[in-house]
Amino acid sequence: MSDHRARFLQLALNAEALRFGEFTLKSGRTSPYFFNAGRFDSGAALAGLAACYADAVEAAGLDFDLVFGPAYKGIPLATALACEYARRGRDLPLAFNRKEAKTHGEGGRLIGAKLAGRRALIVDDVITAGTAIREALAIIRDAGGVPAGIVIALDRQERVREDTSVSAAQAVADEQGIPVIAVATLSDLLAFAGERAALAAHRDALLAYRARYGVV
Repeated sequence: MSDHRARFLQLALNAEALRFGEFTLKSGRTSPYFFNAGRFDSGAALAGLAACYADAVEAAGLDFDLVFGPAYKGIPLATALACEYARRGRDLPLAFNRKEAKTHGEGGRLIGAKLAGRRALIVDDVITAGTAIREALAIIRDAGGVPAGIVIALDRQERVREDTSVSAAQAVADEQGIPVIAVATLSDLLAFAGERAALAAHRDALLAYRARYGVV
């Protein structure tokens, strides 16, 4: 497993962003684990997470020149990533959207750098149904930007519906024709759990969940 994947999973455990037990998802499925990027709730935690995002994007060799954060969770994630790139010597423009258009002041739905003519990297935590990501893609294109790719923290690698054999991340990538990069996946989590005695008790439940809902 690459260093940024293991580092991310350990950071998620430390922040309690990654938890094990029984969790009811929006889909109604009962999952043996749950990921909540909102638990990266300090400067140090976000900085560590942003470094993992940057390493994953660099490993993928993606060409982009703007960072975009979809409201809401994508906003602090994209901001932290832009700061991490600045720390590494690359000062990237940053933009994000409002959930609702502002009708006073400067107005509109966009805040930050202009999107026109730029290749945007969309930064978010997960892709569940893909609705928020598709909305972000439409916003970028309407503003004259070009979606270059999407980076998420965790790909659960599970079927988005019972009647399909692809995950939400795969569906967006195939539909939009752009890459979806994950800092880590369920497969990585399984490998990580297999290497750590403290997580060994959860591995069978993770394997059973993947066998029932997984796409790999």
